[in-house]
Amino acid sequence: MAVYTVHEPPLRRYESLAAPERFAFVRDGFVFWAFLWGPLWMLRHRMWLVLIGYVVVFGLLQFALYFFGVSDTVKAIAGLLLDVLVGIEAGTLRRFTLGRRGWRNVGVVVGDDVEMAERRFFDAWVNRSSSKPESAPPSSPPAVPPSYRLAPGSPEIIGLFPESGTPR
Repeated sequence: MAVYTVHEPPLRRYESLAAPERFAFVRDGFVFWAFLWGPLWMLRHRMWLVLIGYVVVFGLLQFALYFFGVSDTVKAIAGLLLDVLVGIEAGTLRRFTLGRRGWRNVGVVVGDDVEMAERRFFDAWVNRSSSKPESAPPSSPPAVPPSYRLAPGSPEIIGLFPESGTPR
């Protein structure tokens, strides 16, 4: 099963809620087309800043390898490794681009394919919005029960946490 992050587009002038058809489901994991045709995949998804970064990094990498006089085989392997990295991080690069455009991450959903993920997400979305009570959120966080409080300087603190009353 694949994991998808769900992104809600920014509202248009005439919208009070974003249309469900405009939501983007970004699959987490290796993207074969981003590995095979990285720059074309970036153009397809209108990832201009990522494409510019890719071209700059690829150019600097090839220039540095040429400067040090390495063989063409090493240059090809370095380019292949950069393409593998793009394929692995394709979902992250797409989420970065959507975030810069004002899209909001509204959830994570798991499904066999994107259609199953959409069905699961929108079923949960409809159920959550229909069962949401019209009450205000609590004004203060719940109190910690006395049994869980530790005395200042208590030796029961584990790890590298600062002790109570010490400067940071």
